[in-house]
Amino acid sequence: MRNTILVLFSCLTVAAFAQDKAETRSLPSVDIKDLSGSTISTSSFDNGGKPIIIDFWATWCKPCIEELNTIHEVYADWQKETGVKIITISLDDARTMQRVAPFINGKGWTYENYIDPNGDFKRAMNVNMPPQTFVLNGKKEIVWQHVGFAEGNEDELYEEVKKVTSVK
Repeated sequence: MRNTILVLFSCLTVAAFAQDKAETRSLPSVDIKDLSGSTISTSSFDNGGKPIIIDFWATWCKPCIEELNTIHEVYADWQKETGVKIITISLDDARTMQRVAPFINGKGWTYENYIDPNGDFKRAMNVNMPPQTFVLNGKKEIVWQHVGFAEGNEDELYEEVKKVTSVK
C-alpha cells in the first residue's frame, strides 16, 4: 500500500510539473479572424526572430482578464528588455465575439488581438481551458505553456521569455 501511494504521488508530481513545459513543436497554421472580421493565418504571426507569447482568453473568463491586465502593466518593459510580442486569441464564439473589440478597447490593451470563433486554433493548440499561455521562440516553435492564472504567474512567464531570448 505504501509503495502504491509513493508511485501515485510521484506520477502526480511529474504531471504537475509537466503542465508548464511544452514539447518543442512548430506553431500550427490555422485561419482565425482579426478584430475587424478579416481572416488571417496563424502562419503570418511574426516577431522578427524574437519571442512571441500567445494567450488564449475569453471575455467571460475572470482569470484571463486578470492575467492580461497584470501583464499589460509591465508589457512595455518586457518589450524593451526582450522584444517579446503578445498575441491574444479570444475564444469567444459567434454569439459573443462582437463584444471582444469593445472589451479590448475599454481595457486599453496594446496586444495583437484575434478571435478564434470556430475554435480551430484552440483545437490545433490543444487548449482545453482558458487562460492558456504559450511561449514561442524566434523560430515560432512552442517551447513553454501554462494553464490558469494566479498572482505571480506573470513573473514565471517573463522568466521563460528571458530564457528564450538568451538562446539564439
